[in-house]
Amino acid sequence: MGKLRDRMVQDLRLTDYSPVTTRIYLHWTTSFARHFMLSPAEMGEKEIRSYLLYLLDERKLSHQSYRQAYAALKFLYTVTLKRPFEIQWIPRRRRRPRPLPDVLAGSEVRAVIRAIEDLRYQVLTMAIYGAGLRVTEACRLRIKDIDSLRMLIHVRHGKGNKDRYVMLSERLLQALRQYWKKWRPSDFFFPGRTKLGHLSPESVRNALRHAAAKAGLNKRVTPHLLRHSFATHLLETGTDLAVIQALLGHRYVESTAGYTRISSRVLRRVQSPLDVLGTPAGQLLG
Repeated sequence: MGKLRDRMVQDLRLTDYSPVTTRIYLHWTTSFARHFMLSPAEMGEKEIRSYLLYLLDERKLSHQSYRQAYAALKFLYTVTLKRPFEIQWIPRRRRRPRPLPDVLAGSEVRAVIRAIEDLRYQVLTMAIYGAGLRVTEACRLRIKDIDSLRMLIHVRHGKGNKDRYVMLSERLLQALRQYWKKWRPSDFFFPGRTKLGHLSPESVRNALRHAAAKAGLNKRVTPHLLRHSFATHLLETGTDLAVIQALLGHRYVESTAGYTRISSRVLRRVQSPLDVLGTPAGQLLG
């Protein structure tokens, strides 16, 4: 794509898209150009429609990946090429209803942590669950991000390139200190083989998968499930939804409110207005 690609990169930076989103958008626009062996500037609605159908019918793309491809082409034609009419009449697939995710009980979280043999992954897992971190945020945790005086963790460049502070639990601080004495990291807390020099999110997912099997759990344990469990357990102990929103780094409270669908304990605490009437059921029915 040459100059067009460079201009799109500039547009994505000016719009403040994250490096991950930028990489995804560039992947799909490049794939689109290679599919027809033409520059996107030479194509329009006909080719976009044909390519999207190809992704659905032949590539059998997942719902989420298809929406990413659509969003990438929409950005390309709307912002970079300034030709929104090429895509504005092509329907975008609706979001699918999300099933309720599993939640780990505290005993299950404990069993997973104990089943991890590598101390790096063990402490990193504690950080994800103990502070509600995303897996990329935990992998990129640096020594300077730990504020033991104020008992806070500085999360840098989270989703949407936003910084935030989350709590540093006493137990996590003890684990980090014990880990540091053994590994003596100088920059990233969890050094690894990525280009930046930290553990990769995929290696964390693999470690959790093996640990869950070793612990005899039937649930699919992922970093995101640990984050779900963190939020749900906070909600069940009475933490305000707005506080959980800030800890998770959610932009919209609606994203956090979804956890109320998960927490059966919170639902059990809610009193039905029927019970507030104060009249026995027999008298109401009579």
